[in-house]
Amino acid sequence: MDSLYEASFYKTLDNNRVQCRLCSKFCKINENKYGICKSRFNKEGKLYLDNYPKIASFNIDPIEKKPFYHFLPGSSTFSIGGFGCNFSCLNCQNYMLATNSYKNMESIKITPETIVKNAIDSGCRSIAWTYNEASLYFEFAQETSFIAKDYDLKNLYISNGYMSNESLLETLKFIDAFNIDLKSFNDDFYKKICSGSLDVVLDNLKTIYKAKNKYGTHLEITTLLIDDLNTNKEELNAICDFIASELGKEVPIHFSRFFPMNKMNDKSPTAISTLELAKEIAIDNGLEYVYLGNVQTDKNSYCPNCGNLLISRLTYCTQDKKRIKDGHCINCGHELNFILE
Repeated sequence: MDSLYEASFYKTLDNNRVQCRLCSKFCKINENKYGICKSRFNKEGKLYLDNYPKIASFNIDPIEKKPFYHFLPGSSTFSIGGFGCNFSCLNCQNYMLATNSYKNMESIKITPETIVKNAIDSGCRSIAWTYNEASLYFEFAQETSFIAKDYDLKNLYISNGYMSNESLLETLKFIDAFNIDLKSFNDDFYKKICSGSLDVVLDNLKTIYKAKNKYGTHLEITTLLIDDLNTNKEELNAICDFIASELGKEVPIHFSRFFPMNKMNDKSPTAISTLELAKEIAIDNGLEYVYLGNVQTDKNSYCPNCGNLLISRLTYCTQDKKRIKDGHCINCGHELNFILE
């Protein structure tokens, strides 16, 4: 085994057991065993990482692919992914990463300094922790982000939003932008499909949104729509009402199309009409920025006040951004929710 790196956020229990407190699963882990996420293990009554300094893959992506449409649009991000997850979603799109572990799969050793250098050399303006659950990389991401900030690189999490409150409060100090999956507005869906709880995600979304005042944190939300599971009008309305009333109407929402994957190969791809209905409901709830993903459709950004085209996009290629000046629409002066620099 490589040199051990002790984990943050855990407490010791009796009989050499530990309780991990990184996420809201709060796993109680016996000696020589792993937590649910397969990234932390108990050795002699201490909790150690199995994902430092290791990753499964990296790539240079358009930031819109994450998806972030309002944070450094048109830029590239240095994407990093690993193995393991604290959810077990039946519909997981990256299940080959999420369901495997470092002890069973080959990995890439890479230091925080090398990640930053590679990002800079590749012309990226940010580092994205993505592909599998980002929050499992807390210690690695934290160390990398402190180095990245010296070079004006931003740091991104693409996450299921299941962090414990104590780890989230620390994460907010170094992550600049979050895209959080709001998988459903039904707790039964979370329990049966994801093995999670809706309330945890809603509370964390509110915490992340409020962090904008203190840290300038940016938030976008993604909901993967699966026909007959999370797409009835009442639930779609509940999702949009939550964003409008508990967060802010300026928070971008991405409704993404499901394709058969993992343990849901028997399901059909989401009907285009379902995505269009979700967008209509979001607009009726006053949400200002609504996008559809995994489908060929209008991906442009428009001023929510005057309807002026702000940013034109062709797939992930962001083009003209000159219609936004000092955070406002150049046509009507409306304040916009975009971070361009």
